[in-house]
Amino acid sequence: MTAHESVPAQAAPRLDVRSLSTSFATEDGRIQSVADVSFRLMPGQTLALVGESGSGKSVTSLSLMGLHAKTSDAQVQGEAHFVLRDGRTVDLLRLDQKALRGLRGNEMAMVFQEPMTSLNPVLTVGEQIAESVRLHMGLDKAEAMAHARRMLELVEIPAAAQRVREYPHQMSGGMRQRVMIALAMACDPTLLIADEPTTALDVTIQAQILALMGRLQRETGMSILFITHNLGVVAQYADAIAVMYAGRIVETASVGDLFAEPLHPYTRGLLGCLPGVARKRDQEEANRRMDGVPRRRLQAIPGQVSSPLAPPPGCAFAPRCGRRQAACDAAMPALDEINADRWPLRQVRCIRAGETA
Repeated sequence: MTAHESVPAQAAPRLDVRSLSTSFATEDGRIQSVADVSFRLMPGQTLALVGESGSGKSVTSLSLMGLHAKTSDAQVQGEAHFVLRDGRTVDLLRLDQKALRGLRGNEMAMVFQEPMTSLNPVLTVGEQIAESVRLHMGLDKAEAMAHARRMLELVEIPAAAQRVREYPHQMSGGMRQRVMIALAMACDPTLLIADEPTTALDVTIQAQILALMGRLQRETGMSILFITHNLGVVAQYADAIAVMYAGRIVETASVGDLFAEPLHPYTRGLLGCLPGVARKRDQEEANRRMDGVPRRRLQAIPGQVSSPLAPPPGCAFAPRCGRRQAACDAAMPALDEINADRWPLRQVRCIRAGETA
């Protein structure tokens, strides 16, 4: 959502996550949903967490926000150092719920995937925004409602003075998502977590919402952790990408590096599923055949993600990988750093990364 650029590695990150692991209790025992996840997010930059459903993206964000349901018996380990507005650094994973409530909606905010299930159906959208600013900014009722109207104007909702008194069901899906962004931005957070905010919207509204988030980021300087399964979306709006598979990060890179030279077989598989990449590949094959006629085929990744109750030995992607060898089943590969002199770091979790490139 900003222009793709590198940042010196020694620059202080807004969010520094180290070895984040999250497990849940089930009738069949504890399952490890996220394991050893580490990444950095710089001020004013956008990092996209990308992967299939069930790869651990949303669990990662909920762990950082402290929003797991109490009934899930979540166990969260690791560190998540977050720099506040005043320059102090806190470990989000060590804060109690009272301290987290003081940060949520204020220093850090989240835009959820489905606004209709996130907004309160019995309160007007203005009342919901006003509630947040009254809690965190100490405004009275009239000032809070005026601030809510200004926030609706900020996210380009027409007739904001009228819409502020309407209920969520009176708005379209795109309008409700704008309200969610207004609610998240109401207290000027320095970190915004967007959990698939455009999945349920048509492509035109998707583009409008993403452009809106990009504009707000440029105006406020906030950092964005963007969660999606769509590599095509992040290509234009993110600065860096972290690819997740089976609860682990398998590759991190700048957007340009990842699209130009994906190192992990899973990343190559995800890119192969994109129509634009498939068209380019088919045309290259057609040119090699000398007939010039492309065959329109998308590449599917064979198999499916293994059950977290019975993970495979070694590399989690090995059962679906065309480059699998005996060493892949021996042990989980480390996340190797290819460069450490700039952000985003270039990392890959594959013993055959060089061959894949």
